Amino acid sequence: MNRFININDREQVLGLFSQLQVDAKPLWGKMTPQQMLEHLVVSVEYTNGKKVTGSDVPAEKALADKMRMVYTDWEIPKNVILEELPGLNTFADLPGAVNQLAIELDQFDRYFEQAGATSIHPAFGPLNHHEWLLWHGKHFTHHLRQFGLWV
Repeated sequence: MNRFININDREQVLGLFSQLQVDAKPLWGKMTPQQMLEHLVVSVEYTNGKKVTGSDVPAEKALADKMRMVYTDWEIPKNVILEELPGLNTFADLPGAVNQLAIELDQFDRYFEQAGATSIHPAFGPLNHHEWLLWHGKHFTHHLRQFGLWV
């Protein structure tokens, strides 16, 4: 098995997230399965043109962090907290959240069909399609491991 999931393998990605049960307990952290999926939906929305963010990180530091965290086998640590837990659920249930993740990933693919397209990562600055594939793979893997769906 690869160290990080390939988000281009949508059948595998969506199949793994579809295995989640509403009452599944995370191996670490406080997110529920629904909160985790909705967090991933929003994360992808920032990379498919639907939402836009900026970066206040100096370009030199952003590049150094990108090279260290995106282009290596570095893993997102357990229990890292970068934002508040999502509040009320946006989607009625887990299948609805998985379906929306599939939609956002399809829009991600279409967004990056534009020549030279990038989207901003708050810590790494502009990332191209390849870099987002790597980062989303690490991010998705982190949350799949959180719920015991990826070794």
